[in-house]
Amino acid sequence: MGLSRSGSRHSHEGRTDWLRDVILGGQDGLVNILGIILGVIAGGGDRTVLLAAGFAAAITESISMGAVGYTSTVADRDYYAAQRAIEESAVSVDTDLESREITELYRAKGFSGPLLDQVVATITDNREKWVTTIMEEERHLQPVENRDVLRSSAVITIATLVGHFIPLLPFVFLARGPALVVAIISSAVVLFGVGVYSALTRVGSWWKNGLKMVCIGLGAAALGFAIGRLFHASGG
Repeated sequence: MGLSRSGSRHSHEGRTDWLRDVILGGQDGLVNILGIILGVIAGGGDRTVLLAAGFAAAITESISMGAVGYTSTVADRDYYAAQRAIEESAVSVDTDLESREITELYRAKGFSGPLLDQVVATITDNREKWVTTIMEEERHLQPVENRDVLRSSAVITIATLVGHFIPLLPFVFLARGPALVVAIISSAVVLFGVGVYSALTRVGSWWKNGLKMVCIGLGAAALGFAIGRLFHASGG
């Protein structure tokens, strides 16, 4: 892992994971709280009830999402460690088989002849590099550092909290009617931006992905409105 090329790749993947955690937490928080807001309004709840329910949900779900991020990242870290231990044992016990696996791996990449022999010899000459190559190139696993565990948990917690605040804060400063309009518009803009970013960093049409994200997010939130109307009607 001492190669600068490998370190650069890990750094890029770290940035990707960081952005993924931001989107995961922010989008989840935004859609959930918008559904709660619509449900409270449809159910006849006043501004005090709306804010109390909204801020309570914002705090509890942010902590919950952070905890989920923590446990899932710990699971990834422990799984990598367990699989690496297996490969380290295999390299020590069955050196020939593991060497042939490296040979076949790089032959499949297009290497052949003396160049293939040189690549295999270079990799298998260093036990640490050998195991790392198997983990990355054959098993497609990346190590998870302890700092990544805490980072992921913190980022998801904060992103979820921010996602909650986007549709909730208008109700702190505005009357319920204008606040609802601002909450829906701001939520739609953010969701559209998430869809655009997803398309630009992966594949797909930016505007189609943006609109799809808006429809999915607002559609899910609309379920809260439908449930609120149902309880309001049955209560009436």
